[in-house]
Amino acid sequence: MKEIKNVLICGLGAIGSIYAVKISQNNKADLSVLVDKERLSRYKREPLHFNGKEYQFKYVTPDENFAADLIIIATKNNSLQQVLSEIKNFVGKNTIILSLLNGLKSEDIIAQKFGKDKILYSYYIGHTSTRTGRYVTHDDVYKTVFGESENTSYSEKVIAVKNFFEQNGIKYEIPVDMEYSRWWKFLVNVGYNQTSAVLNASYGDFQNYERVNNIAINLMKEAVEVAKAYGVKNTENLIPEVLDCIKTMLPQTRTSMLQDVDAKRQTEVDIFAGYVSELGKKYGIKTPYNDMFFEIIKALDEKNSKK
Repeated sequence: MKEIKNVLICGLGAIGSIYAVKISQNNKADLSVLVDKERLSRYKREPLHFNGKEYQFKYVTPDENFAADLIIIATKNNSLQQVLSEIKNFVGKNTIILSLLNGLKSEDIIAQKFGKDKILYSYYIGHTSTRTGRYVTHDDVYKTVFGESENTSYSEKVIAVKNFFEQNGIKYEIPVDMEYSRWWKFLVNVGYNQTSAVLNASYGDFQNYERVNNIAINLMKEAVEVAKAYGVKNTENLIPEVLDCIKTMLPQTRTSMLQDVDAKRQTEVDIFAGYVSELGKKYGIKTPYNDMFFEIIKALDEKNSKK
């Protein structure tokens, strides 16, 4: 089993910065951050400030060439195709790729490009980090959920990432049923990211106002129905487990989608409501809440794109 010594991070935003800082602080791996030429000059001029401390990293551009042991993709979904073209010089025979992108599609897209043997399923869950420009704050409450589709025993790739995370103080979980776990995270995004974006709601609003929370639940109910048709097991547990998680969130924090709306960035509604609606049509399941939220959030995107 190969030890992970050489790591490439794609995306230095609210999530990617958490991993970059953790790895650089422990100084047990050769860390590089992938940037284009524009970002290279900007990041050197305006370094990342994480929890009040300034960080500079080793930046590499797509025209460089080395085989990374681990590539962590932490961009937005609308940048995925660009990222795949930019990492081709860094994907070697034994490279492991973790995609922390939201939604359920990115691993399949990456596998089509580089092969399924390069992929582990993964996602980030925890308290939302807050990003304003090059300034990020986070309270270190999070975990990285990763693994093969099924993890009753661990593959060599899973063991390699597990050992690396432990060496670098990165919190993690390896669920037995990764497919269920991925859909659980998907429900969080479908219900709470989307409702927050439309209602300008913090986690405290979901915790304190029944009508606000019920909208999120109705969005998730439709996602559960398509999950059943998709073949996910134990779907009756999904919504109760999401509700338990939302109770633990810091009341004043805002979802990543609401932060995108606040900053006039384009949202990821296509991979949330858009995907629920797509699967609903495929399986003959009505998804009126997600259909409507798709139209509303797309209207927000259109309005914000003009500013």
